Amino acid sequence: MEKELIFLDPVCKHNIWGGVKLREAFGYPVEGNDIGECWGISAHPEGDGTVRDGAYKGRKLSELWSEYPELFGSLPYDRYPLLTKIIDAQDDLSIQVHPDDAYAQVHENGSLGKTECWYILDCREDATIVIGHNAKDEDELKAMVADGRWQELIREVPIRKGDFLQIDPGTVHAIKADTLILETQQNSAITYRLYDYGRLQNGKPRELHIDKSLDVITVPAKSAKESVQSISDLPKNKLNRIYGCEKYTVFKLDVDGSAEFAQSFSFLAASVVDGEGSVDGKTVRKGDHFIIPFEYGEVKASGQMSLILSTVEA
Repeated sequence: MEKELIFLDPVCKHNIWGGVKLREAFGYPVEGNDIGECWGISAHPEGDGTVRDGAYKGRKLSELWSEYPELFGSLPYDRYPLLTKIIDAQDDLSIQVHPDDAYAQVHENGSLGKTECWYILDCREDATIVIGHNAKDEDELKAMVADGRWQELIREVPIRKGDFLQIDPGTVHAIKADTLILETQQNSAITYRLYDYGRLQNGKPRELHIDKSLDVITVPAKSAKESVQSISDLPKNKLNRIYGCEKYTVFKLDVDGSAEFAQSFSFLAASVVDGEGSVDGKTVRKGDHFIIPFEYGEVKASGQMSLILSTVEA
């Protein structure tokens, strides 16, 4: 079958901290004032994207992964390995930490762990984000948590639009209010909630996972300087590699007029995060998500737009 771009209808989620930007700025047809997440490219049981048109119209991404492995370079994984989200935080998210694969395999019924990264799409001028903590060793970490010394424990760092953050398992982290991000992560929904500001949902505090959090938090934390990097001034019309690790490789493409690149990876999961244009004759705009399959060949893009793309290595 001729290779084609695979566009997906995303799955949107309602969250206590969500807002309206995913509908108003990105055009996703979902009601409510608490839309927190758009799972743009996802084959997770809690949100499995549907192919919008073309030869695979109506099929779920998980079905494509299992029935047409050649579209993804026949990778040796038991599931589509990534999950691409856009997150609109109208309010502060809870303070969280994620386990690695080994811990999740044992404690979370065979789930993958969660390595993730964030690209800051928008935020306030004085914005901060929670990444890391200030405990010098495990004893101090446990004491701070037991005593509720959250202000002393939690580390906030300044961020700006165009920043990139890598969040390894074991990293204490949280998105703050009025922050819009594109998240690339492992295909996992495992999150341990360490602290939630005492908020109530349906009259009750949300569940915390203190013991599991303490099991997996990395001590001491990576430095603040190592945690945030700016990628706002990358060359235009070029597929710029911005980060690579064992779980994913992430790229940014800013199209100003026209751009061409070779799809030389197992697949590329692409999200249009700003502007509009076309990719190989297909009209695309902010909020579109699509997969460029294995051995697709040359990709030609035109217009004024920015895309974040990701893949995995075999």
